[in-house]
Amino acid sequence: MADTVQDLLQNVKENLTENATNTTSKIPATPEGMAVAYGSLVIMALFPIFFGSFRSVKHHKEQKVLYQESGEKPETMSHKEALMFPFMASIALFGLYIFFQIFSKEYINMLLTGYFFFLGVLALSHLLSPVISSLVPAAIPNIPFHLHFKQGGPEGDVDLINYHFSSHDIVCLVCCSLVGAWYIIKKHWIANNLFGLAFAINGVELLNLNNVVTGCILLIGLFFYDVFWVFGTDVMVTVAKSFEAPIKLVFPQDKSGNIGVECVVIVLVVFPQDNSGNIGVECVVIVLVVFPQDLLEQGLSASNFAMLGLGDIVIPGIFIALLLRFDTSLKRSTNMYFNVTFGAYFLGLMATILIMHLFKHAQPALLYLVPACLGAPLGVALLRGDIKALFQYEDHPAEKPDTAAEVTQDTKKDK
Repeated sequence: MADTVQDLLQNVKENLTENATNTTSKIPATPEGMAVAYGSLVIMALFPIFFGSFRSVKHHKEQKVLYQESGEKPETMSHKEALMFPFMASIALFGLYIFFQIFSKEYINMLLTGYFFFLGVLALSHLLSPVISSLVPAAIPNIPFHLHFKQGGPEGDVDLINYHFSSHDIVCLVCCSLVGAWYIIKKHWIANNLFGLAFAINGVELLNLNNVVTGCILLIGLFFYDVFWVFGTDVMVTVAKSFEAPIKLVFPQDKSGNIGVECVVIVLVVFPQDNSGNIGVECVVIVLVVFPQDLLEQGLSASNFAMLGLGDIVIPGIFIALLLRFDTSLKRSTNMYFNVTFGAYFLGLMATILIMHLFKHAQPALLYLVPACLGAPLGVALLRGDIKALFQYEDHPAEKPDTAAEVTQDTKKDK
């Protein structure tokens, strides 16, 4: 018994010593470090939405041309898919939670890091290909290639891969692979951000909601999803703390290792895809947005970061991009709906950061971003009398039957 009491007292003494050491080693965040970190994260959130939205307009025009040439309608998210998305994300979230409870997170993160290394290299190559191609020396000829892989069957051949690329694209792929190798070896925050920005811009550009109703269903569903899993359970926070992958933006603050506030969001990782056979990959994962605190003190070797989940960017971003395409269809002098919603997103993001900073508690970011991104355009549409046009707009309208042809066929049947 005496030995048991002595061991207990020794454990208590060790815990008190450890707690005292941790307390004294924690350095409060400096106002300068926090200002730089918060400001940088806001800029890195606005950048992909702004440029991804304008790239989506160009991509939409290319899809329309492709549709006219091939007759194949581009893939878009349906109402049912938008409605089911929060449920599928919940299954994926809880599955990861169980997975982390059973297996070692080191091995799981190693597997996921390799997976996202592949996706990140492809996404970064798609984004930087025009830039790198213009910088390739003239000594390297731009030789075109065509990778075509198809499956034959009784009903005809089906294209599995139909990809056009050039030797300059290969050079770009090699350069982006070096960035990926840098991330895997060093896990440097700049390499992480390059992949994160590439994911976000590609997501905003390529994900197609098709119409505002689909966007509203998706955002409202994810609103309740985010609130439930953050406030109702510890599942999302647990998974997010265990998850490591290059799918978040990080920025160093200062020397403190304390996690000031945290927020968990869902992320949709995408890579270019269309009906012409180009390779496409989609995946739902979870990440953690945290604000610890050292760029000003440590420079590029900083190791304590503020983080921003890509879900806070991509999910509202695809809706904002849809509104820019709606503005383009109106052919007016200003992009009213894009500008208003983009500003509302900024205010919602600032409100999220403010609440997290004040209450030091996990917050579902979509709780603030969804009302801002939905309320702003709907309010403007009501004031300007565009509410009907807003809800009737579609990126790729369904084909209407040829009324004249139907009348002719009915007449022949009557005879």
